[in-house]
Amino acid sequence: MAERQITGRHVFLGFAAAFGLIIGVNLVLAYSAIRTFPGLEVKNSYVASQEFNVRKAAQEGLGWTVSADHADGVLTLAITDADGKPVQVGSLHAIVGRATQIKDDTEPDFQFNGNAYVAPVELSDGNWNIRMQATALDGTEFQQRVVLHKK
Repeated sequence: MAERQITGRHVFLGFAAAFGLIIGVNLVLAYSAIRTFPGLEVKNSYVASQEFNVRKAAQEGLGWTVSADHADGVLTLAITDADGKPVQVGSLHAIVGRATQIKDDTEPDFQFNGNAYVAPVELSDGNWNIRMQATALDGTEFQQRVVLHKK
């Protein structure tokens, strides 16, 4: 019986198959990353960076603390002042979604119940981000990303 030998052609085909697999996987991952990319946070990052410290100081001057909770199909967004008292804002807009993709994003209709802002929202278990924008009664803008871990 004749002995099988590895020729240059066999080595080339092995390398081509291995690199073809690597390139194929990279292309699939790159496509998935681009397809699920939620988009830009700001239109012009240079302008946003120039205004950052002013907005940060104004926002910190409010002394607000924000926390989120979800139970029985109700999302609660509690905004409290420096004394721990509930804050009623002039306007509130929030997007609830995953950190990695926009497929599950929703914009709840929050209503102030005297203690916090509540909205009926069904959330599955996992990590959720609430990207909120509020305006204080004095017109100061407040932005924050609130992380909610639902078990």
